[in-house]
Amino acid sequence: MTDVDAADFAVVVYREDARWEAEVLPVALTEDLDGLIHALRQQPSLGGTIGLVSVGDDFFVAIRLLGDEDMVFLSDVTASVDWPLAQQVLEYLDIPVPEDEELDQVLPVGDMSIFADLGLDEMEIGAISGDLELYPDEMLLSIAGRLGFAAAFERALDTVA
Repeated sequence: MTDVDAADFAVVVYREDARWEAEVLPVALTEDLDGLIHALRQQPSLGGTIGLVSVGDDFFVAIRLLGDEDMVFLSDVTASVDWPLAQQVLEYLDIPVPEDEELDQVLPVGDMSIFADLGLDEMEIGAISGDLELYPDEMLLSIAGRLGFAAAFERALDTVA
């Protein structure tokens, strides 16, 4: 099992009284998709709950629970070869782990329209997750900015450092 890196984090984002709020979740959830989804379900929110996870310098996972719908997005399918959380996401999405010859390209998988109703369409999330100049935490900050909760997200991350 891969060691949890100091850069690993999981954050829950939700709306309360028409304001975005964000809280850091236990770092152990960066390796446990079922535990992460369970933790997100514990946070009541009228507009659904968002989970954002950054793992090392390699990838991020976004989860959105909206009513009975669970949406899951993985920024890089090749991470599934090395990281437990990425493997679990592929299992959850019923996508096979790529073969060695398929590992030459960074490709996102999952629900590309996870944030479309909030103003971040499939093309934009694809562009953000495909920007090899950005680290996963920077990608998530960019997404948070586009969705309007960057300040709450940054406040939550300040408690990690």
